[in-house]
Amino acid sequence: MPFKIILYFAGLVLPFSFCMGQSDIKLIAHRGGIVDSTYTENGFPALKKAAEAGYQMIEIDIRKSKDGILLANHDPNFSRYYGFPGKVTETNWVEIQKLSSKTDQNTPLKLEDIFRFCQSNELDIMLDNKIDGLDVAIFNQLISLLDQYNLRKNALMIGTDESIEFFTGKIKLSCTRKQLEENKKRTDYNAGHYFLFERPANLNKGDVLWASNEKILVVAAINKYHYKNQTDLYKRAESDCKKMQEYGVKYFQIDSEFGQFF
Repeated sequence: MPFKIILYFAGLVLPFSFCMGQSDIKLIAHRGGIVDSTYTENGFPALKKAAEAGYQMIEIDIRKSKDGILLANHDPNFSRYYGFPGKVTETNWVEIQKLSSKTDQNTPLKLEDIFRFCQSNELDIMLDNKIDGLDVAIFNQLISLLDQYNLRKNALMIGTDESIEFFTGKIKLSCTRKQLEENKKRTDYNAGHYFLFERPANLNKGDVLWASNEKILVVAAINKYHYKNQTDLYKRAESDCKKMQEYGVKYFQIDSEFGQFF
């Protein structure tokens, strides 16, 4: 049985689940760790909390600065956490370093610093590529960093249409079942190049069985955004988590408030 700890902050109950005794379930911390009203997305405090809570993987949103520095930030600008409306792609790193989150005083992180943390804490990495276009130089830099910190073997990537061909065979890429069936027609197809990534609403038992037979990793996304129109999002999320586990799914990318369901 999982060992659960309930933390209380200003009257808010924040559940964290440690999958002790459930080593077959792998949790991926969405948006850079334990993210809530007290922690900034893709920040060190959130990363550290995820490591302490027993997550196996961290999902990071990757962008590049005006001067070509790879960093972690979900939004195209810095408004939401840092109160700075400038776009990531139009701001140099020297200016980005001056920003401080109004939530926890976090400063935006270089991707390399996150990779170093993951290596030190035995965490794998999932990358959400938010870099526009086909920037071969910056993508080669990304691959080199993954290799430098021994993270590429187990790394996952949510790609873009422009970058898929570059990363195919270099890192495991997210796909729908339809995309996977199309990819199987490629002469260079290899099941190890891809993973099936879907929210529960789009993932049925047949899909999971098909992927298992094809030796394709399945990752279910349990994200709050997917339940924005639900009257009781926690009840629906709990039901989805249970259903996905019954189907045989072992990897879950989750927002931290849903950790209590594992």
